[in-house]
Amino acid sequence: MIELATHRQPAPITARQREVVMLLAAGCSNEEVGERLGISPRTAKAHCDVLRQKLGVRRRRQIPIAYRLLTGEDPLAAEYGWALAKGSRH
Repeated sequence: MIELATHRQPAPITARQREVVMLLAAGCSNEEVGERLGISPRTAKAHCDVLRQKLGVRRRRQIPIAYRLLTGEDPLAAEYGWALAKGSRH
């Protein structure tokens, strides 16, 4: 079960972090996130760590769920639209 921290206003999600959320929703590993975004796997992991902290979740797999609960956006639907716009599929 995911419990979002409701006692404080969450920090804003950057455009890059949103891209990471979309790729996580599609099941990408840190290596795949890095490859898709042109960053190292270590940087992809750092983005995940920040997202976990911002969204108040403990596990990486909870990031897309917490994002959806917080924003109302379906990150998986957004990922496929973004991937198609870039001319590639995961």
